[in-house]
Amino acid sequence: MTVEELNALPPADAERALLDCCGSRAWARAVAAARPFTDEAALHASADRAWDALGRTDRLEAFAAHPRIGERAATGGGAHARWSAQEQSGTSGAGEDVARALLEGNREYEARFGHVFLIRASGRSAEEMLAALRERLGNDPATELGIAAEQQREIMHLRLEKLLTP
Repeated sequence: MTVEELNALPPADAERALLDCCGSRAWARAVAAARPFTDEAALHASADRAWDALGRTDRLEAFAAHPRIGERAATGGGAHARWSAQEQSGTSGAGEDVARALLEGNREYEARFGHVFLIRASGRSAEEMLAALRERLGNDPATELGIAAEQQREIMHLRLEKLLTP
């Protein structure tokens, strides 16, 4: 899809396409409403403004759309599920001990923070993600929410690029 094609979509279709990039309905609605975009940079800038304007609940909704690190299925389907699988490809070759540690770490993280462990998985190995998970377990909830929000922002931008790739 091109920026021009995104601009031309009916609002509901644009929101659906954008939800693959970020699982917050409020974010997708805000970005779709900001159209037309002059170029990709304008889209990315609008995406940042919309993300920055979200509250905790909307951010948690975006986090919840992601599968746990090491899991294969994403909420919904379509591009979001394909992209999640591609992004987490670094976990596919993980040994049994690392896979088990990720599973246990995800459980501990969710019990501590109340949301899924979120990390931009693209380009990271299972061992790198596990190390980050263990390190971030030491954060206080407010700090961790901020870190997770910035990871979501990185994922959002990667996915906007994928959305605009022919």
